[in-house]
Amino acid sequence: MVSVDDILKMEGDIILTLKNIYDPEIPVNIYDLGLIYEVDVEPSGVANITMTLTAPNCPMADELLSEVTEQTKKVGGVTDVNVTLTFEPEWTRDMMSDEALLELGLL
Repeated sequence: MVSVDDILKMEGDIILTLKNIYDPEIPVNIYDLGLIYEVDVEPSGVANITMTLTAPNCPMADELLSEVTEQTKKVGGVTDVNVTLTFEPEWTRDMMSDEALLELGLL
């Protein structure tokens, strides 16, 4: 079991890790793109990530989900990873961070 501070640190480290994973079709990381809806770490160290894709028929979906799982497993203290893919709510451009909008020249 880990402390609340440890859980918060792991969640922060996971977010930093996710910011190093890029959508293969868009030159922006998946976190700033708004594809990550929730990062939650259980006291046992299990990381639960809820995410979406820019489109339900994304040809890179399996690769992206695998990368999220594998990279998150490398975060210190993480014992396992559960990635849940959802399309509710549907992803829109409004979910992108200002950094992502700037990177794509949309701001």
